[in-house]
Amino acid sequence: MSSSPPSTPFFLLLLFVFVSSSSFVSSENLPVKALVLPVKKDSSTLQYITTIHQRTPSVSLTLSVHLGGSYLSVDCHDRSFISETYRPLFCRTVQCSATRSRSCGTCNGPARPGCNKNTCRSLPENPFNRLTLYGEFAEDAIMVRATDGSVPGRLVTANRFIFACSSNSLLEGLAKGAKGVVGLGRSQVALPTQFSSKFGFNRKFAICLPSSTGVDNGGAIFFGDGPYNFLPNMLDASKYLIYTPLLVNPNSTRIGAGDTDPSYEYFIGVKAIQVNKQTLRFNTSLLNIDRGIGGTKISTVNPYTILETSIYDSIAAAFTEESGLSRVGSISPFEHCFDGRKVPMTVVGPAVPEIKLVLQSNSVVWSILGVNSMVEPKPGVLCLGFVNGGRHPVTSVVIGGLQLEDNLFQFDLGASRFGFSSSLLRKKTCCSNFSIKVDS
Repeated sequence: MSSSPPSTPFFLLLLFVFVSSSSFVSSENLPVKALVLPVKKDSSTLQYITTIHQRTPSVSLTLSVHLGGSYLSVDCHDRSFISETYRPLFCRTVQCSATRSRSCGTCNGPARPGCNKNTCRSLPENPFNRLTLYGEFAEDAIMVRATDGSVPGRLVTANRFIFACSSNSLLEGLAKGAKGVVGLGRSQVALPTQFSSKFGFNRKFAICLPSSTGVDNGGAIFFGDGPYNFLPNMLDASKYLIYTPLLVNPNSTRIGAGDTDPSYEYFIGVKAIQVNKQTLRFNTSLLNIDRGIGGTKISTVNPYTILETSIYDSIAAAFTEESGLSRVGSISPFEHCFDGRKVPMTVVGPAVPEIKLVLQSNSVVWSILGVNSMVEPKPGVLCLGFVNGGRHPVTSVVIGGLQLEDNLFQFDLGASRFGFSSSLLRKKTCCSNFSIKVDS
């Protein structure tokens, strides 16, 4: 559930005009300081989806967002994939080395996108059903919007953008209409690093995920430096970021990864967890990364935060005691649900105990308020929006979508640091106040 955040005036949509393929601006022509992609929340899957233009002539593609994904993967086996700028990546090339591909592939059919000889083999992943299938790496043009941090601007082109040409079998489980997955991870061929290289701005990006699935509500992914300005008062949310180091998990948790592969996902160092300033008791060694196991990562794949059982039990017990709310029956996937009929509503959601993630010191704290901790699966019932992940998960804490919504997060890959704002609702704005039409 969510409270009613400040809405974006419809006049902002009038800023958009139809842009024909002949007006796409090459990345080599005019300076670009930052880029922006739209983000919507799919009501059925709760996935976050975005839209890019790819190919020549250009085609608008809907894609599911995978924060820790290694690269862009697109279904090439649709016979409608036609592009004058498609180029397969061949084995033993510099570009192939950048992908960390381990093998070559050959397709014996007629040459077409996704079927060529002696190509750099990809292993794209559908993180939502954890399926991987072989494909080929390729290059093509993609078009995204430049931004000054306040409004989306012209479409600009990133030529020879590396992506994985995948099978339509990997589309199962994606949001309706999605043709692939956008990877925002730490690899050399994920979107943040490729955009930084092609447009010459700092290797950083920021996400602001919407809480509503409404057609007029959306968030944004920014590539490059701020400002990140949100209506109604053009609030630069980057000024409210608090920073903590990004950690590297030395072992990948990705299906099909090798034993020596580092993780391209984003981990942070949580030292303690508090409920209403009460520090919880559990085995805090679970918060450390030990040979790839444990730690805390941030994910757009999971709609709710997943916790190792002892951590979940500790939070749930403290929350129940501190809230004073009466328990009601569980509603899957939530174990702890409450009678919410008398819970007051505030600008930051239900008035319930605050959950805090204490990072490198007691002064660096990520606050999770009611709007990001509670779900209303049916009228009058509030459930703690965390999921019990079992006794021996690979990662002890996976921070999921609900806890990320209407917060601004910046991933500074150059400085290896993570910036977080906590809820923008406290600043009387929200992620939907930087609106971009998904089909723009």
